[in-house]
Amino acid sequence: MLSYLLRRILQMIPTLAGVILLVFFLFKYFGGDPAEILGGLQATPEQIESIRNQLGLNRPVWEQLWLFVTKVATFDWGRSWATNEAVANIFATRLPATLTVMVPILVLEVGLAIVAGMAVAYVRGSLTDRAVMVITTVALSISFLVYVIIGQYLFAFRLGWFPVQGWTNSVWTNLTVYAPLPVLLAVLVSLAPHTRLYRSFFLDEIGHDYVRTARAKGVAENTILFKHVLRNAMIPILTNVATQLPGVFIGSFLIEVFFSIPGLGREVYTAVGRSDYPVIQAVTIYLAALTMVINLLTDVMYKWVDPRVVFK
Repeated sequence: MLSYLLRRILQMIPTLAGVILLVFFLFKYFGGDPAEILGGLQATPEQIESIRNQLGLNRPVWEQLWLFVTKVATFDWGRSWATNEAVANIFATRLPATLTVMVPILVLEVGLAIVAGMAVAYVRGSLTDRAVMVITTVALSISFLVYVIIGQYLFAFRLGWFPVQGWTNSVWTNLTVYAPLPVLLAVLVSLAPHTRLYRSFFLDEIGHDYVRTARAKGVAENTILFKHVLRNAMIPILTNVATQLPGVFIGSFLIEVFFSIPGLGREVYTAVGRSDYPVIQAVTIYLAALTMVINLLTDVMYKWVDPRVVFK
């Protein structure tokens, strides 16, 4: 296991290096002139040239690349061009709000989808199974924006169960007052596709010979489902969660914008509109690194779920 982890970590280094090079050259040659963006429309050529000197844009490309790599390694991206706030402070102060929304969404959508997928797989071919498949198909065709509009109107304006917007410094208040509505809507959006997918995973396992053998031996159906089918189906489920986790993180960005949550997502959205390169570059690099770490942890969890998995 240790040798496998070391090998995987070493493999991540060239991948991350490729991402860093890609981001650097994309922003340098296709992202516009930072000096002109910072200077604005009224800036004189002398002012733009001065900004270039301050940012080091007149240095050789290899020096600029080295400075960029140094920023990645030291977590020091300087200050936001739009607000003059340190990028590190932006991450430190906005990330907790993002996690307050993202973690409940991830836990609920995976847990509920597993339960729903197993339930409809157990009654496969029945009227309930067909009704659930029709409902999930219809739900898949509805835009997330529709969920937000209807959810805010119904649960906030009409019923008054939740506030439309708001956020405080209290984690408990945020979890119990302001986060439930966006979390509920995000889970409703993701429940339909995940239920269909997990149902297919469970049906695939139920069709295997070991299930028929267990039934022939008189093993209880609940034991077959929860002890054998669920455990074997967890491998593709973990794979799906790992691939969807960056998407959940990005999806929380949209939620933050719609519900005015002061998280990292709303900050990135604002940074894109202002061409705030330091913030955008930092989020891009660290999101790529997070994706690689998630994939590594998922592979380790394979061994925990199924001891028969052999790392090569």
